[in-house]
Amino acid sequence: MDKQNLLEKLVALCKRRGIIFPGSEIYGGLGGTWDFGPVGAEIKKNLKDLWWKEMVQLRDDVVGIDSAIILNPRVWEASGHVEAFTDPLVECKVCHARFRADHPEEIAEHEKTHDKKPQWTDPQKFNLLVRSYLGVLEGKETEVFLRGEITQGVHVDFKNVVNSTRVRIPFGIAQIGKAFRNEITPGNFIFRSREFEQMEVQFFIKPDEQEGMKWFEYWKKNRLDWYISLGISPDHLRFHDHEEGERAHYAKAATDIEYDAPWGWAEFMGIHHRGDWDLSRHQKFSGQDLTYKDPETGGSFLPWDIETSAGVDRSILFLLLEAYQEDGKRVYLKLDPRLAAYKAAVFPLLANKPELVEKANIIYQKLKQDLMVAWDSRGNIGGRYAAQDEIGTPFCITVDFQTLEDNTITIRDRDTAQQERVKIEDLARMLSSKINEPKN
Repeated sequence: MDKQNLLEKLVALCKRRGIIFPGSEIYGGLGGTWDFGPVGAEIKKNLKDLWWKEMVQLRDDVVGIDSAIILNPRVWEASGHVEAFTDPLVECKVCHARFRADHPEEIAEHEKTHDKKPQWTDPQKFNLLVRSYLGVLEGKETEVFLRGEITQGVHVDFKNVVNSTRVRIPFGIAQIGKAFRNEITPGNFIFRSREFEQMEVQFFIKPDEQEGMKWFEYWKKNRLDWYISLGISPDHLRFHDHEEGERAHYAKAATDIEYDAPWGWAEFMGIHHRGDWDLSRHQKFSGQDLTYKDPETGGSFLPWDIETSAGVDRSILFLLLEAYQEDGKRVYLKLDPRLAAYKAAVFPLLANKPELVEKANIIYQKLKQDLMVAWDSRGNIGGRYAAQDEIGTPFCITVDFQTLEDNTITIRDRDTAQQERVKIEDLARMLSSKINEPKN
C-alpha cells in the first residue's frame, strides 16, 4: 500500500468511526487542533493507563504528579524557553504560507506544488510559547504562558516530592499532561499540533558521568522495547542520536525514537540526558535550595536528570498506522487488545427476536462490569463485524438460537475472522486471558 495513501485512508477511517475529528469543524476548524471521539478517547485513555502502569504502578523507583498547566512566568525564564524556545521562520511572499527555515524538505515540497516561483522572506525568530493573561481588570492582566512542555512542573515540584515521600536517588517523577505550542506548520494529521499531550519521566541520579550514561542507555532500551510490546514492528523503529551541534541547549546526550511514517522517519519520543540544567536554573532564579541531601553520606548535590518524553498523540498516530490492515475488501485495525477501545462487542443474531436480544443483553451487562464492551444490533451481522473490525475490537460475541439450547455463544477473532463456540460461563475468563496475554 502506498504510504501517503495509507495516511489518507486512516484519516478518513478515524473520522468515519469516531476516532479523531477535526477541531471546531462546524466553524471551519482551527488549524493544528483535533478532538478525540468516543472511540479515540478510549484508545487514548488505554495508552496512558498502560504507560502509567508500566512507569509508576509496577516500579518502586518512580512516583507520579499532576502539575498545573499555567506556571509562574519566571519558570519559563529559568528554563530558557522565553529566550531560546524559538524557531527560524520564513514566509512565502506569494501565498504568505510560513515554514520553519530548518525544515528544507517542507520548503522544497511547497515550491514543487506552487504555481508561481515562490520568493521567501529572511528568517525571523518565532517564539513557540503560547501567551495568555490572568486577571479580572481590563488592561491590568498578568501575562502568563500555557506550558510549552510538561517537564518544568516536575522540576518546580522536585523538593516537595522529596520532602513528602520516601523516594531516594535514583528515582523518577512521572507525569502525563497537556502542552501547547505556536506551531508554525501543523500537519500530517495529529503528528504536529498546537495542543497535545506528553508522557514523561524525569529520572534523577547522582552527578556522575558513568552513572549518567548507564541510565541513558537503560531508558533507551526500556522505551523502545515498550513500543515493540504494543505491536510496532522493530523494523519500523530506529534511534536518531543527536550530534553535539544538534542537541538542545540543556542536553549532555540525546536520542529520538523515530517511526517510519508515510512522510519519512519521524520523532515521537525522546530520551535526553539533561544533567543539572533544570534544577540549577530554578535554584538560581527562585533563590531556593534545590539540592538533594544524601541520607547515606550526608552530602548534598544537585541531581542529574535523564528524561524520557513521549508524545501521546504521536504515539497513537503511529500505533494506528501500524495497525491499519486491508484483507481483500475487509479493513481492520490490528490493535493490541489492551489498546482497543472495546475489548468485545456483543450481538443478538437477529434484532427482531426478543429472546435473542434478552439473552445477549444479559451477557453484555455482565461483561461491561469489568470491560469496555460494545453493543450492536443494527443491520446484518456482516455489517456489524465490519464496523467493529474498523475500530479494532478484537472479539465479537454473537448470541444465536443454539445459545438458547446449550448456553454457548460464537466468538469471532478480529485478526483471523475465525469463530469458535464457547460456553457463556467460560467467556469472561477466556476474554481476560486473550486480552492480557503477552504479544512477544
